[in-house]
Amino acid sequence: MSFPRFHLAFPVRDLEEARAFYGGLLGCPEGRSSPDWIDFDFHGHQIVAHLAPEEALAATNLVDGEDVPVRHFGVILSLADWRAVADRLQAADVSFDIPPQIRFQGQAGEQATLFFRDPSGNALEFKAFADDAMVFAR
Repeated sequence: MSFPRFHLAFPVRDLEEARAFYGGLLGCPEGRSSPDWIDFDFHGHQIVAHLAPEEALAATNLVDGEDVPVRHFGVILSLADWRAVADRLQAADVSFDIPPQIRFQGQAGEQATLFFRDPSGNALEFKAFADDAMVFAR
């Protein structure tokens, strides 16, 4: 990988649930683990599910007419990969906080986006840009 990778640790209520969701549904290869945590390869980045009590994850902000969960993480994919993930999630009957859609249509930063939650309530956003130059566009 030619760019820096991020590392994110987050709480989950059940490790086997996290393993099935991140490893199974999302297809993230599993790395090291212990009885209290699991590393996953999240599109080349390291995320770590830590066994911890549930936290309040309800705060949202209005973005382009949608209530976006304030606390969330995700990945920017190619448009083709984003469509494949959206199709896989829909086929698995995943409940979306914000269903697959185009945000900021016709504006700088136009992007395909979707939000959903893991079994512990952590919000994830998967997005894609038709033009990568728009990732940081104003």
